[in-house]
Amino acid sequence: MGKTRKPYPPEFRQQMVELVRAGRTPESLAREFEPTAESIRNWVRQADRDEGRRDDGLTSQEREELRRLRREVRQLKLEREILAKAAAWFARETDSVPPKSSSS
Repeated sequence: MGKTRKPYPPEFRQQMVELVRAGRTPESLAREFEPTAESIRNWVRQADRDEGRRDDGLTSQEREELRRLRREVRQLKLEREILAKAAAWFARETDSVPPKSSSS
């Protein structure tokens, strides 16, 4: 298994972005600090999207909204499934719908 670590704080990421924009390379920063050069490049790309400098992906705000909406959809599907099962159970209990037979 790979080694996992806590995400870098937003302040640290912003400092790396600023250093790259000031002329440092992601490779030199990766040697000096812990994150990989690819991580630093990703942070710069995401910062550019968030600031409107790029339009080739979602901003951080859009990503968070998408994450929230996906979570909400999962919850609504679960609730709908529970309600459908409850409605079927109540219908059988009140003899409104005949019970399902095993020979369909």
